[in-house]
Amino acid sequence: MTPIDDHPLRYALANELHARPFPSAEVPCTVAFLAIKKPAAAIEGERQADIAHLTELLTRYGASRPQPDATHYAGQIGRHWLKWEQHTEFVTYTAISQNVSVRAFDPADFEVFPADWVMASPGKSITSILMRVVRRPDQDAVRALLPDWFEPESLAVSCVLDDAAICASDFRIDPAGHMRFALFVSEDTGQRRIGRIIQRLCEIETYKAMSMLGFARVKDLTPRIGELDQKLTALMGEMTDGENHPDDLLPDLLRISTELETLSARCAFRFGATGAYEAIVNQRIAVLREERFMGRQSFADFMMRRYDPAMRTVKSTEKRLQTLSDRAIRAGDLLRTRVDVERSAQNQALLESMDKRADLALRLQHTVEGLSVVAISYYAVSLVSYMLYPLTSTGLSKGTLTALITLPVILMVWAAVHRIRKRLE
Repeated sequence: MTPIDDHPLRYALANELHARPFPSAEVPCTVAFLAIKKPAAAIEGERQADIAHLTELLTRYGASRPQPDATHYAGQIGRHWLKWEQHTEFVTYTAISQNVSVRAFDPADFEVFPADWVMASPGKSITSILMRVVRRPDQDAVRALLPDWFEPESLAVSCVLDDAAICASDFRIDPAGHMRFALFVSEDTGQRRIGRIIQRLCEIETYKAMSMLGFARVKDLTPRIGELDQKLTALMGEMTDGENHPDDLLPDLLRISTELETLSARCAFRFGATGAYEAIVNQRIAVLREERFMGRQSFADFMMRRYDPAMRTVKSTEKRLQTLSDRAIRAGDLLRTRVDVERSAQNQALLESMDKRADLALRLQHTVEGLSVVAISYYAVSLVSYMLYPLTSTGLSKGTLTALITLPVILMVWAAVHRIRKRLE
């Protein structure tokens, strides 16, 4: 076989697709999930801080440490199996413990993550989950458990993956500060399928929480966007009235345009991230292949009623901000057109005044030209007279001689001046 040089990234890119496998879980088990939002997009220093925080947790359990440049980790810590993943804006910790506590959703189940360790994290907790994974009982037993574990008004329940399990959650934060998820697994569901369901549920909650950051940003921006909208409308009204000079309107328009562009630049990343996270939430729900459970609302129903309106608000605000920016640009173009028209009128008036001045200058030039012919002729007659004075010895007087040469000299001077002017023109 002829050897072929591999691209230096070939193996790294191929292995990246398999770098984060789904967890494998047995029934019963308890899942403790934590997502920590970093203060900014990941840079090298913050990535190292995340790894250092993970290393501290592993050290407490005596587990092996991750690689210095790792973006994911999986291993055993005590009686728990831990999966750590580093994303652009957040890091996630998933701890799976065999068996479940006697008390459903016992806050002690989350103590796999020590409280002081959580408080020392390089970011803030964006969401945390306690998930109870048990064997699926009959429908009546499931229906009896749900009101005790969740808020009935917002409860979402559905059968997933061709009736492989029943998922339930009310997407509310319980008194211990965690989201609750219940997973009732059918008898013939394998460990890897259980792991996929667990990860999908954690991802739905994580990306839902991250996308809601865009909604929070929109709520802060809406009042200011409304003020800028009113100012821009009033400014365009003043432009329509034509009472104010464009130089008086331009500073206000520049301030509005600058602030709109600043808001757009500051929100561009958050709006883009919100759209991406929303798409992931909807995709993760779609792959669960939900079926309705005893007439209850499904996860898709819950998102349509509670989550989608928030995302539409984000999109409408993004569009409104873009529309305002476009309006400000068009207002600037109109103001510039108005200034150009006024300047054209001024230039036209200036050209007309210049034409008048040129006409006056031409008349003055003709006047000066006539005077110059007289002056030059005066001196020319004198010079020619001196040259012809010897002819007076024949009896011709000086006065007569001067009179005879005056007219020819004047004609010659005028012809010479006229020829020079023609050449210059």
